[in-house]
Amino acid sequence: MKKVLSVLSVAALSLSLVLAGCGNKPEAQPQGQASQGGAAGGAVPTVKIGMVTDVGGVNDNSFNQSAWEGLQKLQADLNLPKENVNYLQSTSDADYVPNLTQFVKDKWDLTWGIGFLMGDHLKKVADENKDAKMAIIDAEVDAPNVESVLFKEHEGSFLAGVVAAKMTKTKKVGFVGGVEIPVIKRFEVGFEAGVKAVDPSVQVIKVYTGAFDKPDLGKSTASQMYGQGADIIFHASGGTGDGVFNEAKDRKAKGENVWVIGVDKDQSLTFGDDITLTSMVKRVDQAVYRVSKDLIDGKFQGGIKWLGLAEDGVGLADTSSKNVPADVLKLVDEYKQKIIKGEITVPEK
Repeated sequence: MKKVLSVLSVAALSLSLVLAGCGNKPEAQPQGQASQGGAAGGAVPTVKIGMVTDVGGVNDNSFNQSAWEGLQKLQADLNLPKENVNYLQSTSDADYVPNLTQFVKDKWDLTWGIGFLMGDHLKKVADENKDAKMAIIDAEVDAPNVESVLFKEHEGSFLAGVVAAKMTKTKKVGFVGGVEIPVIKRFEVGFEAGVKAVDPSVQVIKVYTGAFDKPDLGKSTASQMYGQGADIIFHASGGTGDGVFNEAKDRKAKGENVWVIGVDKDQSLTFGDDITLTSMVKRVDQAVYRVSKDLIDGKFQGGIKWLGLAEDGVGLADTSSKNVPADVLKLVDEYKQKIIKGEITVPEK
C-alpha cells in the first residue's frame, strides 16, 4: 500500500559543494569534527547516515548531488560530527550491493540508495539485514525496514512543457532521456503532455541516450536535435545532461537562440541563466533531509511515499522569472492549480 506523505516543508537548500570522489571505504570528510550538540545547544543523538550514489556520481549536478546536499545540510543544521555523514560512489551496478552492504555491516544507522537502478540491489541487502534501516530515492522497495521516496516527475515536467510550448520559436522542442526506465518515462510523457496541452502543433523530438554519466553523448545528441530545428531541449539524463548544456553554450556563443530546461536541481546556478530557460526541480534534498531527520527523531516508518505538485515535491525553479515572461508563468500556475485540484490528470506512461 502506498502511504500518503505529509507536505514537506519548503526549505531553501543552497549548500555549494566541491567534493572529491570516495574510494571503496567511507572515510571522514576533511573538514574536521564538530561537537555533538544541536544547533540550538541541545543534545542530538550521534547517528551515522550513509549514502550510495548511482553511476552518475555525487557531482552529477542532478539528483545524486541534490541528495548529498540534503545530508550535508542535515549535518550542519544539527551540528553532527562531519564524519558521521558520508557517501560511497558507484562506478557501475556491480558496486551497488558491496557499497550498501558496507554501510550496513559497519552499523550505520541509515543507509540511502540513490536512484531507480539501485532498487533490486537495495531490496536484496534489506532482506538480508532486516534490522538495518534503509531508504531509497526513485524506486519502490517493499520491505518494512526501507522507506521509499518517489516523485511525480510527470506533474512537474508538464509545467516545463507548458513553458517550452509557449516559448519555442521553431515549433520544435526536444527531450533527452538517460536510461529508458519508468522514472525517466514520467519526465518524457509529462513534458510532452504539457507541450501538447498548450500547442498541439509543436513537435517533440525524443531521444534516450542509454546513460546517466556520458556528457559527450549528451552533447552529440543535443547537437543532432538543435540541428533538426529544436530550439529548446528538456533533459532528464543526470550527468549526461551536462553535455546538453555544453552544446547549447557553444551554439549560443555563435549567436543561435537555443535553450536548455534543466532537471532535478536549479541548473541555472551551475550552467548560467544565458542558456538555462528554467529547471524542473525534484526536491530530493528536502526528502533526504526529512526522512533522515525522522530517523533521528525516532519517527522512521518505512513504506512508500509519493511527492507531486500538491506536496511541493516537484515544480519549476524559483529563478524561472529571469527568462520566462510573467504571462507564461501565470499560465504555468493556472495549469499547476488544475493539476493539484484534480481537474487535469497528467499521464505518466
